Amino acid sequence: MDSRNGIGTGPKEIKEIKQFLEIARRPDAKSAQIKKSVSRKTGASGTTSATKYKFKIRCSRYLYTFCLSDADKAEKLRQSLPPTLKVSDVDAEKKSKK
Repeated sequence: MDSRNGIGTGPKEIKEIKQFLEIARRPDAKSAQIKKSVSRKTGASGTTSATKYKFKIRCSRYLYTFCLSDADKAEKLRQSLPPTLKVSDVDAEKKSKK
């Protein structure tokens, strides 16, 4: 990947909500994607499921990602994204192996 040609060098993971919102408010932030994925694990105590929310913001140079596992915080974060940002929901689809 060559950053001199306008191509980013890979995604950057953000750990704090405050920093993620600052990036979302930047003028070079173009779009946001929200991906909800459910993972199910089968163990000795039965089947458990965990829901993860992955937020992705495309800026001019990098793709910034932020992960949450709390549904309430994810909804609040979605509502606090700037209205100028194009937000799209992406459903996690299971890929079938052939």
